[in-house]
Amino acid sequence: MKQFIVIGCGRFGGSVAKTLVKLGHDVLAVDKDEATIQELSDHVTHAVQASGTDANALHSLGIKNFDVAVISVATDIETSIMATLIAKEAGIDYIIAKAQSDLHAKVLYKIGADRVVFPEREMGERVAHNIVAHNILDYIELSQEYSIIELQSPKDWIDKDLAALDLRAKFGINVLAIKGGDEINITPNAEDIVNKDDVLVVIGHKKDLRKIQGL
Repeated sequence: MKQFIVIGCGRFGGSVAKTLVKLGHDVLAVDKDEATIQELSDHVTHAVQASGTDANALHSLGIKNFDVAVISVATDIETSIMATLIAKEAGIDYIIAKAQSDLHAKVLYKIGADRVVFPEREMGERVAHNIVAHNILDYIELSQEYSIIELQSPKDWIDKDLAALDLRAKFGINVLAIKGGDEINITPNAEDIVNKDDVLVVIGHKKDLRKIQGL
């Protein structure tokens, strides 16, 4: 279980915080708005009213003890930059920051962000993939080169095991999980068979994933 601090808990940050808790992680939610913190308090491990630019407050909350920081205050660029700097100086291993523009993103990377996200842009890309490829149920961009997709089992894969499909050799992709009904297999092996209504969670290079879209 990892420890996350989410600074800025608007629609995006609040959603991230709640989801991380549902996935079994400890989350400290920080926002300067009292109403936002009150709303989140029942959904996260801890919720504290504080500014992302208040280094003393963040240090008193033990920011250095967290594994990951999510900086979600993109509309206030100064706060975004300051919070990222504070997290970096505290020695947090991984910092994800939300950006408002490409220039904002460049600054965040320069000062130590490990990943910068554009929620609206990434959602648009996800929707586009879902529209273009009928069998793609979800699309998550990991980097400029790699993504994870969920897809309905293609007809040619049904009733075959992973060894016979040899997806790594044929397409350059790896199956992370197989979901069938209410069950999910997070450690699929070569003998596991792909059934008609299964959903496969697959990771690979974008150019390789394009090969299986629409199968």
